[in-house]
Amino acid sequence: MRMLLPPIDRRREMDRNLVVFFRDHSLIAFRRTIADFCRYYHLRRPRFEWYEYIDWGKTAGKTFEDGRIHLVHPENWKRGRIYNSERMWVQMVYHELAHYLFWTDAETKAETFTRRMVRGLRRTPRRTRVVTAKSTGSAAKTARASSARNASTNRGAARGTRQNRANTRGTRGGVATTIRASARKPRTSTRGRRRKTIVRANRRIGRHAHG
Repeated sequence: MRMLLPPIDRRREMDRNLVVFFRDHSLIAFRRTIADFCRYYHLRRPRFEWYEYIDWGKTAGKTFEDGRIHLVHPENWKRGRIYNSERMWVQMVYHELAHYLFWTDAETKAETFTRRMVRGLRRTPRRTRVVTAKSTGSAAKTARASSARNASTNRGAARGTRQNRANTRGTRGGVATTIRASARKPRTSTRGRRRKTIVRANRRIGRHAHG
């Protein structure tokens, strides 16, 4: 069973006030403890009645369903034969407060528990998106089309890169060919020279014959 308890600092303060009441009989310290207890658990303050003894000394405290708590006063507690120590009296108060917390006003607590258990159960659940086979097929087609576009883009980029490299190489080769061609010396054929010499010799012979 899970129990909800006040924080440790608040429990220490409550215990300290109970010890002060047991020693000095200061009613204000006892009321502070009960106020802190009821404020934490959101309860009404119980009605306390003090006795010299209960059930001829056989009972240390008693809690009733209407919210009344009977306790033995510390002055009479100290004179008891069995229950006479300070810690026993403080624990007896905690024991009766636990009875008051769980037993008193049982019907109201049961109704509150029921309302909180069913609160929020009638809310309509959120609509979940149903993925059909058609939508799944269209999504697959879209994915394939996008992948095909990406692949064609990559191939085009690769082709462009190879073409740029080829153009660069061709440009470099053309420059070298031009340089080589310009560096070569012009060639003249020996046949042309011989023909020109023969023509000149014939002309000279003809001139001498006519003269």
